[in-house]
Amino acid sequence: MSEISIYDRPMCCSTGVCGPSVDPVLPRFAGDLQWLQDQGHHVNRFNLSHTPAAFAANDVVTQLIEKEGTEVLPIVMIDGNIVSKADYPSRDELVKLIDAVAPASGGDQPATRPSLPVAGGGCCGGQSG
Repeated sequence: MSEISIYDRPMCCSTGVCGPSVDPVLPRFAGDLQWLQDQGHHVNRFNLSHTPAAFAANDVVTQLIEKEGTEVLPIVMIDGNIVSKADYPSRDELVKLIDAVAPASGGDQPATRPSLPVAGGGCCGGQSG
């Protein structure tokens, strides 16, 4: 399974429901991350306001912020690779990113790896019959 790390912009909490105006993307993204954890993925989420040491400990993140400023946040990394910046990917996008980054074969992994189910695909992947 993959390791997903999110480096969030400074805010009071990761869900965004504690501030004066709620960004609807944040609660949706928090739910998508919980869903990924339920699928067996390891999820780390770091908030610049609360865990600045995590930002400082990651040279890639530090260099990107120094180069592009905090506007680059959030940064989403999968298995150490930056897959998204300045945006919160949807669940479907996260699934595609994980499938693109994760190795299809190697070591003791099977040659073909099943893809994660896509949100809203239903039991039959949207097909009738």
